[in-house]
Amino acid sequence: MRLEKKVAIVTGGGHGIGAAYCEGLAGEGAAVAVAELDADAGRVVAEKLEKAGHRALAVPTDVADEKSTKEMAARVLRTYGRIDVLINNAAIFSTIPMTRGFIDEISPDEWDRMMLVNLKGTFLACRAVLPAMREQKRGSIINISSGTVFAGPATRIHYITSKAGILGFTRCLAREEGPRGIRVNTIAPGSTLSEDNPTPELVEFRKQRIGARALPRIQYPADLVGAAVFLASDDSAFMTGQTLVVDGGAVML
Repeated sequence: MRLEKKVAIVTGGGHGIGAAYCEGLAGEGAAVAVAELDADAGRVVAEKLEKAGHRALAVPTDVADEKSTKEMAARVLRTYGRIDVLINNAAIFSTIPMTRGFIDEISPDEWDRMMLVNLKGTFLACRAVLPAMREQKRGSIINISSGTVFAGPATRIHYITSKAGILGFTRCLAREEGPRGIRVNTIAPGSTLSEDNPTPELVEFRKQRIGARALPRIQYPADLVGAAVFLASDDSAFMTGQTLVVDGGAVML
């Protein structure tokens, strides 16, 4: 119960890794707001948590829209009175299709959409919760990057660029908000079998990533929960501006 009496928001909490974060935080005692563009999926996750005896709230949220992120924070404050943790998990990747091709196969419109959701969405969600955290003089923001930033594989240059931007954003915000007692850190997951109904082709693709790992197996959403709980809790009270790479040892910094 390391997160007892804390309130957490997980953007993109209705699917895959986001849903696993929600379950993990709730299991440690937090009230969890499932902030999700797919309102039905967010409601399903929140109802599942409530049935298990946890406090949960489904909040339809488009992180690319400033008004929506402000409403997200306002609704959580009305319901629970505080915001202690924000996990910026929402991104274009598995549940929202993207081009997995080379630079000349990616349209400028798709590039802009990637930056809008993955980077600006993180920016807007942080801006929405910071007033509450500043008033409390404490809070933990956990941004989600990707292990691909360090490996630099070919294809998906727009996705990898957006996730590289998260690293710089995290470090700058950690410097800005540290004096106010707010911590900002990053998790960089490896290739994770996170889809709700993966195709055989996708499972095979994830299996191909095994060879680069010191721990040679497929990575699942549950493998990321421990890092999220650690960064959300007071166990990491003197950690900020850092990146935890959780990928089974594919990348060692």
